[in-house]
Amino acid sequence: MNNPGTPTFDQLKIFLAIVETGSFAAAGRKLHRAVSVISYGIGNLEAQLGLPLFEREGTRKPRLTIAGRAVLAEARTVSHGIDGLRAKVKGLLDGLEAEVDLAVDVMLPAEKLGKILRAFAVEFPTVQLRLHVETLGAVVAMVLDGAAAIGLSGPLFAGVDGIESVAAGAVLMVPVAAPDHPLGRMAQIASGAGRDFTQLVLTDRSRFTEGQDYSVMSPKTWRLADLSAKHALLREGIGWGNMPLPMIEADLVAGTLIRLDMPDHKGGMYRFAGIWRRDTPSGPAGSWLVDSFARLDLDDQPSFGLSDI
Repeated sequence: MNNPGTPTFDQLKIFLAIVETGSFAAAGRKLHRAVSVISYGIGNLEAQLGLPLFEREGTRKPRLTIAGRAVLAEARTVSHGIDGLRAKVKGLLDGLEAEVDLAVDVMLPAEKLGKILRAFAVEFPTVQLRLHVETLGAVVAMVLDGAAAIGLSGPLFAGVDGIESVAAGAVLMVPVAAPDHPLGRMAQIASGAGRDFTQLVLTDRSRFTEGQDYSVMSPKTWRLADLSAKHALLREGIGWGNMPLPMIEADLVAGTLIRLDMPDHKGGMYRFAGIWRRDTPSGPAGSWLVDSFARLDLDDQPSFGLSDI
């Protein structure tokens, strides 16, 4: 069994330069090397691998052999990996984070989050991102406990010691039910009618929501820790509840959910904030995310005369 040697990165760089420029002389000019050095480097690479990489007979320009074409793809992969390594190390030397842990409130519309993270990937290609989508007070808990460097929290961050924040827009929450739910079938909903039916309520296990209710009207509740599950149960007609308008707009158009015109419960604005620990300032990538969340405020519509939830 033949075992090839281990080529050096310099040898691979010479190989790629020849392929990209089309000749040994042009590769020498690109790398600021003499042609003899280029020829020597390729000779050593072919000796290491035990394969001819270029056909030199009968052609003015070096042409890849079948083996050379196979090696080319791997050489490019190695080169890209080295470039990525160098960029990451440079970023670390410049103070750029290697990775960012981000906790985001589940109420944030996915479209807005997607746009920000797409731009983040372009701006910071070497920074890894860990995304946690959490409910209510769990975002604050993750930031305080150090599990996330920054968070996009709902209003539960207010008054929490050690947290700094910047306003980051809001989402409209509206009461909805399935069309076959008793509330959905009412032409006119009387004040207090919501108390007679099960209300589906989003909850979490964080210490910031323990013993607290938010926009809960009915004494009959089902408590859910997952917004998607709440959405599904609302569509099944199991109860009524508040949902972020962007998440259920398609349901309102299709008629799978009905927006409830409740005189004593019109809905309200669920406000977001970018948050971080006061004693742990963000690096360049984290700060960029916080600034991007803050600009969400510019996209908001007026509060429709509704109070905050």
